Amino acid sequence: MTDLNGASALIFGATGGLGTALAAELHRRGATLTLSGRDESRLQALPVPGAHHVADLRSPTAAADAMDVALSHAGTLDIVINAVGVVAFGPISELSTDAMEELFLTNTFIPIMVAQAALDRMAEQGVVVNISGVIAEQNLPGMAAYGASKAATRSFDEAFAREARRKKLRVLDARPPHTETGLATRPIEGQAPKMPQGLTAEHVATTICDAIEGGDSDLPASSF
Repeated sequence: MTDLNGASALIFGATGGLGTALAAELHRRGATLTLSGRDESRLQALPVPGAHHVADLRSPTAAADAMDVALSHAGTLDIVINAVGVVAFGPISELSTDAMEELFLTNTFIPIMVAQAALDRMAEQGVVVNISGVIAEQNLPGMAAYGASKAATRSFDEAFAREARRKKLRVLDARPPHTETGLATRPIEGQAPKMPQGLTAEHVATTICDAIEGGDSDLPASSF
């Protein structure tokens, strides 16, 4: 894929900080969008045109249902981007079991369910993008379980990429450094430590879209 103009793209987590920036950048490059999120009012507020699909990806069939909407909307499905994620902060001794389960359900299991649904629905030469983040390269105290959930996704992507080749699909694992998406202000547990200024969501979105067009299959933190 060398040109996003006319491509059909589905964004999960489209109403989040990075999802919104990705939607805007894909629209700027001429993609036809299907935008998925958990809140219809927030989907309606997005500043780009596209089909809307309300879904909670924790449901086993939600990813497949969203892809079917994209197929109905655009007639094909070339790009799937998973921009869904949650974060928790604090020492592991203070982390609740509920928070651990939510971290892995959202950050690890959802990418796997998205991958399963994509295999039989995406067009040849399509691209699946997961955003594991810099924490998947080097975990940090106070973010241990969060980092583990993201590192698991990076490991999954490494193997899934080989399986997806049989369907002529490409898998792109993106690991941007800390980005100003607002996620750190909405942890499911704990409080974020003081962090340096992060990258803008727009810069990260542009880099990811460049990688989609450029044929990349790995996007380490150093690429941002």
